[in-house]
Amino acid sequence: MEYTKHTINELLVGMFNYILYIEERNLKKKNVKLSMSEVHLLESIDKASDNTMSHIAKRSMITQGTLTTNVKSLVAKGYVERYKDEKDGRIVRLKVTEAAKKILKIHDEFHEQMIDKAIADLKLDENKVLIDSLKNILDYFSEQYGD
Repeated sequence: MEYTKHTINELLVGMFNYILYIEERNLKKKNVKLSMSEVHLLESIDKASDNTMSHIAKRSMITQGTLTTNVKSLVAKGYVERYKDEKDGRIVRLKVTEAAKKILKIHDEFHEQMIDKAIADLKLDENKVLIDSLKNILDYFSEQYGD
């Protein structure tokens, strides 16, 4: 059992690190001058069902203070806009700009190509056991650490 746990840990950490490295390299090749954390924050803002600062911070698993700092930078770079809620002026909402949408398109295309290649090369399209296992791992992390 110890070997299995060690191997799964090494595989998950290795895949995570490789994906981040390859993602960043791909963005640099496309002349995107943002870090992966900035791109992932843009993605979180764009895909959020609720675009309030508090919801985005929770969705991104960062503190509101960290989000505020990162958003200031993204606003200055022209990728995010802040605005007050029409009904409650205390609530700050976020939205991505057209410039951010172009970067997100590049990022989405990378992920699509990566998954297409993995499915084609590894013949994963019919591997229900692997898909179910990955889903179970994600569900576990979400339940344990998703506060």
